[in-house]
Amino acid sequence: MKISFHGADRDVTGSCHLVECGGRRILVDCGMYQGGRALEEENAEPFGFDPSRVDVVLLTHAHLDHCGRLPLLVARGFQGEVVTTSATRELSRLVMLDSAHVMEEDARRRARRKARKGKEGEEDGPLYTEVEALNAMDRFGRTARYGEPVSVVPGVRATFVDAGHILGSACILVELEEGEERRSILFSGDLGNPGRPLLRPPATPPKVDVVIMETTYGDRDHRDPAASAAELWEAVSAALVRGGNVVIPTFALERSQEILFDLRRGLDADKLPSLMQVYLDSPMAISATEIYRRHPECYGPDAAALMAGGKDPFGMPSLRFTRETAESKALNEIRSGAVILAGSGMCTGGRVRHHLKHNIWRSQSAVVFVGYAARGTLARRIIDGANPIRIFGEELPVRASIHTINGYSAHADRSELLAWHRSTGAGRTVLVHGEEEAMKAFGDALSDTEVLMPARGDVLEL
Repeated sequence: MKISFHGADRDVTGSCHLVECGGRRILVDCGMYQGGRALEEENAEPFGFDPSRVDVVLLTHAHLDHCGRLPLLVARGFQGEVVTTSATRELSRLVMLDSAHVMEEDARRRARRKARKGKEGEEDGPLYTEVEALNAMDRFGRTARYGEPVSVVPGVRATFVDAGHILGSACILVELEEGEERRSILFSGDLGNPGRPLLRPPATPPKVDVVIMETTYGDRDHRDPAASAAELWEAVSAALVRGGNVVIPTFALERSQEILFDLRRGLDADKLPSLMQVYLDSPMAISATEIYRRHPECYGPDAAALMAGGKDPFGMPSLRFTRETAESKALNEIRSGAVILAGSGMCTGGRVRHHLKHNIWRSQSAVVFVGYAARGTLARRIIDGANPIRIFGEELPVRASIHTINGYSAHADRSELLAWHRSTGAGRTVLVHGEEEAMKAFGDALSDTEVLMPARGDVLEL
């Protein structure tokens, strides 16, 4: 029995862990690296194991840094089964197809630039195509229900436990049996931030021998959710009063829906101008919102109460969905009164870069960050005070007011991670999915457990 580590090791993205037991191989997550160009180029590198020899993939949730390389895994030989929850299955299809579409568009854009320079013959295609993303969906098999064990392969059983991170997200308990040996491992996936309005908090974890846990916010606590909502309302109102727009880079899954929920609350409480227009400018986020509406069984009490009363938790009279490219471009003609939610949350792609280009140089406008920004991303550079910034090859001064509201994080903070860890009673703790400084700070706070921080390619014998 052993675990090897192939992503999100002393880093925040690319989660990928391989469990071996009794000659069988079970992969937990297969995520994409996100960040600077050098890190993203690693997505095309070998996995560190033979995909054709993997029997089953257990998928914790549908964020790109956990599911984004599944199409590549299939293209390189994986023929086994992907097991996950029903909501994660729906969201994963959306995420992988969107990722493939963006990469194909980027590849076409690069090809046009090279053609203009007379370099047509150079190969620089997408990591995978939309067809390959659909091929990956063909590998999705059984649907896991929270709390119900699934026999994965002989000698391996998995139980999905509500992680409260995004719709359908799970921690996964993996129980191994090889001869007389028995081991229990808990993969935290990404843990949710309790007290947020949309989803239930993470479930109490079971007692285990080993825990593999995320440490994204292992070195700090979040602000209170109520204070974060108030800060959002204040930032939006101030920009609209100045005669500007508000650009909110958002992740399509969970963050977009949560911001819509709080904007609705702000309108209901007269905390926001009634004449503002809210635009959800992300086909992926629009589709994700429709999926969220189909899974009220995952809601927390506030959202569930609205739904039970026949009200849309995300709806408001001023909300407009802009699916088409032409509709998105038209938003750049609006000079004031618009609140634009667009992806990606880290500003690494998608429509938000166009809205930043048209607003970040305007002192009347505001840019509001409501999620984690990895090192090397445009979002992180703006948050860290870069001025000017470069978008689409053009240098732009940063004159808009910049707000960072970390209470909207979908990740548990330091105190919540520590409380969750105590409940596991694990004798061994493996820290992953965090920047190294956060990992070390979190590890220093743990007691009565052996703490490991593996590098990529390391192997832990069980």
